[in-house]
Amino acid sequence: MTQKLLLVAATAIIFFACKSTKEADKSIQYMDDYLSAQAKHFRFNGNVLVAENGKVVFQKSYGYADFDSKRLLNDSSVFELASISKQFTATAILLLKDKNKLKLTDSLTQYFPELPYKGITLYHMLTHTSGLPDYEEAMNNKWDRRKIAFNADMIAFLAREKPPLVFTPGSRWEYSNTAYALLASIVEKVSGLTFSAYLTNNVFQPLGMSHSRIYNTRRSLKDTITNYAYGFVYDDSLKKYALPDSIPDLSFVIYLDGIQGDGVVNSTTADLLIWDRAVKNHSLLLEATQKEMLKEQALADTVNKVYYGFGVFLEKTEAGRVVSHSGGWPGYTTFLARNADKDQTFILLSNNSSNSPALTKALQQLANGQTVEIPYEHTEIAPDSIQLQKFTGKYKTTIEFSIERTGNKMYRVFPNGQKTEIKPESPNKFFYADGTDRQIQFELNEKQQVVKGWLISYGVKTEVKKIR
Repeated sequence: MTQKLLLVAATAIIFFACKSTKEADKSIQYMDDYLSAQAKHFRFNGNVLVAENGKVVFQKSYGYADFDSKRLLNDSSVFELASISKQFTATAILLLKDKNKLKLTDSLTQYFPELPYKGITLYHMLTHTSGLPDYEEAMNNKWDRRKIAFNADMIAFLAREKPPLVFTPGSRWEYSNTAYALLASIVEKVSGLTFSAYLTNNVFQPLGMSHSRIYNTRRSLKDTITNYAYGFVYDDSLKKYALPDSIPDLSFVIYLDGIQGDGVVNSTTADLLIWDRAVKNHSLLLEATQKEMLKEQALADTVNKVYYGFGVFLEKTEAGRVVSHSGGWPGYTTFLARNADKDQTFILLSNNSSNSPALTKALQQLANGQTVEIPYEHTEIAPDSIQLQKFTGKYKTTIEFSIERTGNKMYRVFPNGQKTEIKPESPNKFFYADGTDRQIQFELNEKQQVVKGWLISYGVKTEVKKIR
């Protein structure tokens, strides 16, 4: 086959491997329309990949890899994954388990006897049921911010300061970055390799993830990656995107730069698809071990019935069983999800803190032939306080909230008192005043009374019931 024909064939695979129907073509076009509108109206910036049965059906870059130089993103741009990294840390532990180098019943103090935390096992740490204190919060209060902390520094800090456990190990679930940073250090102690070298030798190289690595040293060791997607945050005072390094409230990105395990795997959308296939096909782990990783080990969210395995969240949705994890760090918001029943993979990496999980949910609907509301510019209309009053009351989706009026202003208010202003854009529709892509639309009867409503979050509509 000639090079030209190979290029044509590759393009066809990218866009038509999933289905050859007009409906599939339309869903692909809708994905691009949706994300392009998100970029135009709500500043979405990042890389996206959607695959079915392991074949890419949609892949595109939106915006800048560097807002200062205006260098554009491309398919090979490398992103900080933040907490998506936890499944790599979990896999490193499980690989050592498969080689009989450790057991999940081993205690934390077996590896770090200087730590004052008894009764914590590796299983507790993998499932976020350890009760370990938050190292970020503790170091924020007492760490010398002129020094960059590495894992050994964090461990020495915990041993010296002895912040107490949050709860008895195994008694409940609470997300723990500390646990996963300690797991990375256990990998080093057991393997005799740095965490970076262990993942490179046992995960990235064997799978052919050539653009993936541990990378959190651009500040501490002045290391660089050529095609790097720098994470930017919007600075309200400057009215532009800026590196978090320049923002005093985000100084922890500098003094915690050396911590590994809870984050700092850096990768591309294409490499993450390779990883997703390896997890699905247990390419690295024993089949029984991989099943344990993807098993509902601990209940993380009692309202939505979301569970945690080892480094991944597990939930049952209308579209099927979903394995996923999000990641967040100043400038980055990431999401990797696979619908296990339909074998659909969704990867969305943002380097300007766009809401990757919410955007992915919209892409999931589009991939399954459902509709979403394409983003558009919202314009406030003059409010009528008398007409506004009919929308006040108590409502419920999966949680309860209220709509309240203060003069000519309307607010969505949660039971904890948190509230967000909503502005009218039509006689029965309001948009959130905080700049996010969220609206509330009300359905009225012939007497102009509210019958029900719809919460529209990043284009996805959820029915809202009026309870009083």
